[in-house]
Amino acid sequence: MNRIRLHVRKGDNVEVISGNFKGSSGKVLEVIARKQRVLIEGVRMIKKHLKKSQDNPQGKIAEREGPIHISNVKVLERGERAAKGKGKKKAAKEKAPKTKGAKEKKEEQA
Repeated sequence: MNRIRLHVRKGDNVEVISGNFKGSSGKVLEVIARKQRVLIEGVRMIKKHLKKSQDNPQGKIAEREGPIHISNVKVLERGERAAKGKGKKKAAKEKAPKTKGAKEKKEEQA
């Protein structure tokens, strides 16, 4: 199965550009690639009613972020995770010892 490539990644700062939550912005908490949706911190807060359990003896109404379609979102700033990946390759090339080419080896032997 091919991986779905999207313009938004976890950790990015994004702005909602259309829909009911237009103008709001926040950090991407999760990307749901199969459904093409994202969870953004503090945007589209929904209430979920939880049953009584050992953790919640009285039951509970929990608030959490709801998903927004990825086409309604614009990247404002890339997250640290995305920036780190690009820097690693460059740093690894600089640290790698330089190997001698064929001409240099012949000169050294002569």
